[in-house]
Amino acid sequence: MPDHLGQLAVGEKATVKGFADGKKEYRAKLLAMGLTKGIELEITRVAPLGDPLEIRVRGFSLSLRKAEAAVVLVERS
Repeated sequence: MPDHLGQLAVGEKATVKGFADGKKEYRAKLLAMGLTKGIELEITRVAPLGDPLEIRVRGFSLSLRKAEAAVVLVERS
């Protein structure tokens, strides 16, 4: 069963497997930012209180809130 992006630790890599049901507003936003199925990403930083987190995807850094990260289903690499 896939994890969600918010469960990963700094330095972990994963592949996007899809999106959680519901939360269509987040899904459209994340797709527009390049988080498409099959793309590899890496967690580069997490704020001291855990929100937001920064990922490296498609050659750029992207910061996401916990609620947005919880929508992204991933498989650890």
